[in-house]
Amino acid sequence: MKLTYYIIFAFWYLFSLLPLCFLYFLSDFLLFPILYHGIGYRWKVVHKNLIDSFPEKDEKEIILIEKEFYHFLCDYMVETIKLFSMSKKQIKKRMTFGGVDAIADAMNHEGKNFCFIYLGHYCNWEWIASLPYWCPEDILCCQIYHPLRNKAMDRLFLRLRNQFGGKSIAMKETLRRIIELKRDKQKCIIGFISDQTPKWNSIHHWCNFLNQETPVFIGTEKIGKQVDALIYYGEITRPKRGYYHCAFKPLTHDAKQIPDYELTDKFTHLLEKMITDVPHIWLWTHKRWKRTKEEWIRRQQEQNNN
Repeated sequence: MKLTYYIIFAFWYLFSLLPLCFLYFLSDFLLFPILYHGIGYRWKVVHKNLIDSFPEKDEKEIILIEKEFYHFLCDYMVETIKLFSMSKKQIKKRMTFGGVDAIADAMNHEGKNFCFIYLGHYCNWEWIASLPYWCPEDILCCQIYHPLRNKAMDRLFLRLRNQFGGKSIAMKETLRRIIELKRDKQKCIIGFISDQTPKWNSIHHWCNFLNQETPVFIGTEKIGKQVDALIYYGEITRPKRGYYHCAFKPLTHDAKQIPDYELTDKFTHLLEKMITDVPHIWLWTHKRWKRTKEEWIRRQQEQNNN
């Protein structure tokens, strides 16, 4: 594993030294033809997701979004590799944030130690790890992540995500680590990427999302209520190629007063709006609707009968 890690790291680091304009040239004229026209990387999944999500669009519109998505996916790949050698000045120029001062002020004035941020796989989520460059020194930035099966790749992505001064928390350790941070009275902004598919035993709530019944994670609001966190969401835009802006917008400063699932529903609606407005910069390659509500109900009934 160590040898594999160092080989990939060396190759990616050298690749990252190339100017971003040249990396975009490779994205357009090498990666895109290979992924889309050549191997058709997860094309069936992408095509079905788009058709089911936008039943009002005809085939030409679906194919246009599809091609734009694969162009973006290739950009995401080279932009992520570029992180290996990007300077602080470069990343701060290309990945900007709004609302950080408002969060810090709210935490100070209201005596809160936590702010939870709802995020999705929208725009370049890897670059959002540079948030520590925009935060006061007394605030620790963390992100919840799902460890990769490949140990070498997992180590590489942890290196990328932690290089800006933040911390990555494995999904299974989320509650334990947050309780430890609370005990230490550490101020934290924690990002939760909340558009993934829960396992069967972790499904407790469903939303209508992109015209489909969708199981959703409720951990952000559930843990947020336990630790009395501010709850925000990240509204992300891509002004032009290679530039992103994340504006933090408040959902509530008093999560305990919000009925269960309401915050999750609200974020899901906001994410849906971002995707509907600019659909090609969301990650369409995942099988997000592989679990059906009918099957979940059947499993629940079977479990209750036992």
